[in-house]
Amino acid sequence: MTIRTNFMFIATFVCLLALIYPLQALSDDNPVDVIYQTSFSSDPHWTTNNPSTNYWDPNILMYHFSIEPSTGAYTYTNIDYERGSFTLDYDVIINRIDDGATFRFGISGTEMDLSKAPNVLTQFTNGKFGMIMWLHLVTPGSKLMEVNSQTGDTITSGPSAYSGPTVTYELNKTYHVTVIYDNDSKTLSMNVDEKNTGKRIWGYFLNTAEQLSGMNRLYLGSKGDYGMMNRYAVGYIDNVRLTAPAVVTATKTTPPTTAATIPTTIATPKQTTVVPTQVPSDTPASPSAGGLAISALCITALLYILVRKKKD
Repeated sequence: MTIRTNFMFIATFVCLLALIYPLQALSDDNPVDVIYQTSFSSDPHWTTNNPSTNYWDPNILMYHFSIEPSTGAYTYTNIDYERGSFTLDYDVIINRIDDGATFRFGISGTEMDLSKAPNVLTQFTNGKFGMIMWLHLVTPGSKLMEVNSQTGDTITSGPSAYSGPTVTYELNKTYHVTVIYDNDSKTLSMNVDEKNTGKRIWGYFLNTAEQLSGMNRLYLGSKGDYGMMNRYAVGYIDNVRLTAPAVVTATKTTPPTTAATIPTTIATPKQTTVVPTQVPSDTPASPSAGGLAISALCITALLYILVRKKKD
């Protein structure tokens, strides 16, 4: 064989081996159950008491909001969530935010009031600290907990205050917001990334002290916000998704059974033991890296035979 042909076989073999690890990693991904999601490619039919300012925009396939304090305006959709860990993702672009206005979106109970239990809300505000981001929580036990992206704001956040450099957001820029609640460790975190670059601009967490429950709505609005009227937070949200860790059912295997011992008919009885056979599980195992490697070698060998046959 020529040097060129040998090189082609080696390159093919390396490429096939390189596929093993991504495939194996993909099979190990943690599964999730989707509780709710919408990309706003069609009208999600959210409930609102102010359809002139909060509505699905069919021209750009996003959801438009205009939140004004002291109006009690709301928009919500029911979700099938009662308790346990969850992850909430969404995109937001704020086109206008007046001094004293707040964009507010998250998970709430039927009250949909930022001061009433329970709720987990993300907020983009424009106030005394400028344009900063907040993680707001009212536990089922009515304990208010907050943290924001202003450095050392112990007046608001107490000992849980964020200690990094102050982080602000910008108008007309799309951000991806992720809220993660871990029910086992009782921690709630919020991360904000630039949508286009994926760059993390801010992230922090709260220890909830108690497990969260009783939140059955995705909510956007101003109930409980008693700021000045005629101050607006205007923009769009997109790609809303709420998930929970999937409940993985363990595969049930049938225990081995031992056959009865049958005595022989010779003078001195002698017992014969039948070795039990393990019944295989109905659920096939995920392909291992070793199996994928063997497949890669087989494909390479087949290519080698075909080329040699063609040459002969």
